[in-house]
Amino acid sequence: MINKTVKTLCLLWVMTLPCLVSAAQPDAAAERPEMTFFITSRTMGDGGNLGGLAGADAHCQALATEAGAGHHTWQAYLSTQGRNGVDARDRIGEGPWANSKGVVMATSVENLHYDNSNFNWMHIRDENGHQFASRIDGNPDFTEHDVLTGSQMDGTAMPDGEDRTCNNWTSNDEGSAWVGHADRYSFNDPGSSWNSSHGTPGCTQQALVQVGGAGLLYCFATD
Repeated sequence: MINKTVKTLCLLWVMTLPCLVSAAQPDAAAERPEMTFFITSRTMGDGGNLGGLAGADAHCQALATEAGAGHHTWQAYLSTQGRNGVDARDRIGEGPWANSKGVVMATSVENLHYDNSNFNWMHIRDENGHQFASRIDGNPDFTEHDVLTGSQMDGTAMPDGEDRTCNNWTSNDEGSAWVGHADRYSFNDPGSSWNSSHGTPGCTQQALVQVGGAGLLYCFATD
């Protein structure tokens, strides 16, 4: 009788064990933050002409939708110049933002611009979870590390005067675009800025490619 009772208890324990293990080890994917930030996997292909801010936002939204994140509202990290200039930092919501791997990139707008250690080649991923072509990934002959921003390091618009936004993202000819280094790498500055590094020699697609870009954008979920 005792042996039968022991066997019954053991059987109940074995049947219950998977449930206990499952409760003790929650699904890691369920705890991982969903994607609310990415660098675009492809460009619009028309140099600095993005169709203005609206066109750039639509590009972010389309890529996010393809990746299954279209339930968020997405906007491009871009500033514009002039009388009605817009600051990129005011277009992206309040955070926090995570990449496609669940890595928290920044917790707030201030954290994003002043303590953004995760903004580097390792963690800046496109909407599909892939890394962009960098100068530090072993292929020095092909790189797309420049990202269009038109912004100063604090996320505000460039000063009026010299065009740094390809005529507020409508020109594929005259003007220049201010870009950041997504890989945080430069031959002269190993800690170069992710959002404000240098200007391009023009607004054509070839001008962007010439200095290590292609017209990539940073996209943020605003909600």
